[in-house]
Amino acid sequence: MVDHAIELLTRAGCSVCERAAEQLAELAGELGFTLAVTDVDAAAAGGNAALRAEYGDRLPVVLLDGAEHSYWEVDEPRLRADLASAQ
Repeated sequence: MVDHAIELLTRAGCSVCERAAEQLAELAGELGFTLAVTDVDAAAAGGNAALRAEYGDRLPVVLLDGAEHSYWEVDEPRLRADLASAQ
């Protein structure tokens, strides 16, 4: 079994980001991936401006194993298929 990591790039006050985080948290339990949530503005304030520069206009962004998977929403059918094919 392959361990996958999902990172959700978000921004404080983003209701779409909050819904995506809730959806991914539910899916993590079912599908067995690890989930990390990163606020791009907080990361930039901490010295890592690259995430905000690259993804800040498309939030939320879902990264699967470090690669962009979807943005503005969780593409659940595609995510399920990609996770299943990599098993």
